Amino acid sequence: MKPSLLVSRPIYPEVIDRLKNHFEVTAHQTDPEWTPQAWTEALSQHDAALTMGIEPVNEQVLAACPRLRICANLSVGYNNFDVPAMTRHKVLATNAPDVLTETTADFGFALLMAAARRVTESERYIREGHWQKWALESFAGMAVHGSTLGIIGMGRIGQAIAKRGAHGFNMRVIYHNRSRLSATDEAACKASYVGKHELLQQADHVVLVLPYSKESHHTIGATELALMKPSATLVNIARGGIIDDAALAKALAAGQIAAAGLDVFEGEPKLHPDLLKVPNAVLTPHIGSSTRATRLAMANLAADNLIAFFNNGTALTPLNPEVLPQP
Repeated sequence: MKPSLLVSRPIYPEVIDRLKNHFEVTAHQTDPEWTPQAWTEALSQHDAALTMGIEPVNEQVLAACPRLRICANLSVGYNNFDVPAMTRHKVLATNAPDVLTETTADFGFALLMAAARRVTESERYIREGHWQKWALESFAGMAVHGSTLGIIGMGRIGQAIAKRGAHGFNMRVIYHNRSRLSATDEAACKASYVGKHELLQQADHVVLVLPYSKESHHTIGATELALMKPSATLVNIARGGIIDDAALAKALAAGQIAAAGLDVFEGEPKLHPDLLKVPNAVLTPHIGSSTRATRLAMANLAADNLIAFFNNGTALTPLNPEVLPQP
């Protein structure tokens, strides 16, 4: 018999058809509202799952799912996975990196530009019928070309943003990361390593691209916002919870920083209500990787991991490869 696969939420029909060649597929194409009990019960009846990066796979869930052997996230982020717990239960965890790097970097730069140049704020002004005449200082924003770009989190996406800034906009690029890049990688990005406080004080535009963890929770809070320039913009395309959204809304309302571009939020899809009240916040609903080509590539990579695991005991992007069968 084919292994049993749970697909937690809607994905492309062509990927479902491909998976059906290898699995008995339970596909939830109506986007269910999973309660913790319903999710755990459904998962317990399957050997594998294709998850969207939001369904929890933790100690409590795993204890109730002895059949489970692999969970493949259709996302690069995996803070929904308790990887050490999955390793203890001998459940493979995989994610979908690389295929979304350039698309997400494009979007990060789009948010930076929209926030700095007040794109959404000025569009609302037109749509609401307020524009009557041209004015010299109308919606004067912050310069991007030749400014200083600060990146916190210098993985694949961070480096791709750095290259766009340095090579496309002649920006001075500074970065902070858990570990410093090699001299070769720094040269390719034209980026210089600095401490976090130094970055916040010097950057005209700060972009967050670090993974979420207990350690990165509220990397940017009231203390960090106070270090930034009043003319600075802040962009988050990483994960909700890396910014203290309440502190950010307060800083934006007070003009402590100029603007923010946010694609992710604490407790999303719920937003801190004060973020909706400030005109200098560009808000998008977690769409950083959302082109059809990229999302399809992410879905196929998740499928590749599932198929490889059951066909030959391997995976393309394992997060805990120690649980794979040893050759």
